[in-house]
Amino acid sequence: MPKRILFDIDDTLFPTTEFAELARRNAIRAMIEMGMRKSENELHAMLMAIIAEKGSNYPNHFNVLCARLKEKRPARFVAAAVGAYHNTKTSIQPFPAVPSTLLSLREAGHKIYVATNGEATKQWDKLIRLQIALFFEDVFVSEELGEEKGPSFFRKVVKRLGAKPGDCVMVGDREDADIIPAKAVGMHTIRMKTGRHAAAKSSAEFQANDFRDIPKIIKGL
Repeated sequence: MPKRILFDIDDTLFPTTEFAELARRNAIRAMIEMGMRKSENELHAMLMAIIAEKGSNYPNHFNVLCARLKEKRPARFVAAAVGAYHNTKTSIQPFPAVPSTLLSLREAGHKIYVATNGEATKQWDKLIRLQIALFFEDVFVSEELGEEKGPSFFRKVVKRLGAKPGDCVMVGDREDADIIPAKAVGMHTIRMKTGRHAAAKSSAEFQANDFRDIPKIIKGL
């Protein structure tokens, strides 16, 4: 039975898609409260276009938004948006079964880790705010490994663990980032049917609708 289990963060450990939408809406409303003369839907459409263009990890979405609106003095709008966005972080929670399941896996003798794309500080911030950071033996982030999740990323992780691929399990919601590359190096895979990719087809060995299913699946490997 595999003893090393790696988890993605976004839409695997907590509902990232729902949080991101709430945070963006709160940011836009804060800009309007500060005098931005556009409707919420107009600003949301522009913001989502900028995110699609720049990527979700780009740090200056609201600066670009103000530039495209030709705001001559954008500071108050950017400050309001960033403040509201970060204030929303105080409300984030993991999926309900996550803490108890992580605890049960540790008690069963498994070592659990995180394998995620993104900036290290931001990903650690999520784990700390979710109050689950201390469950994990280590956290592997694309920024620190020098590449995003793919076969090479997972080979580096397996090497750092001093393990064989067949002794490791990758649990994530995305076929492209979590399942296919982990399978390519010989890891076991469990696809969580959560978040915006929930309906996508998967080649994972197992799929789970509920986080509580993971210990039983792993026990059967």
